[in-house]
Amino acid sequence: MPNIIMYASALCPYCRNARALLDRKGVSYTVLDVDRDPQLWREMEECSGRNTVPQIFIDTVHIGGYDDLAALDRSGRLDPLLGTG
Repeated sequence: MPNIIMYASALCPYCRNARALLDRKGVSYTVLDVDRDPQLWREMEECSGRNTVPQIFIDTVHIGGYDDLAALDRSGRLDPLLGTG
């Protein structure tokens, strides 16, 4: 199984949607809550080049946000990355 990291905020609906999609896929992932940790937010920006949540990484590949994750799923390219297809 790949190492999946999601930088997220508790109040973000896109973060909830990303979690739900990954839960449906049955994969484990780590959520890094940027709400209370400015250092994590800076780390997320440096790693992704973006300043919005969620930011999702599968192994060392930056997937992007929820819309990017959902587009990969619709195209059939997410399952191979997750090792589920």
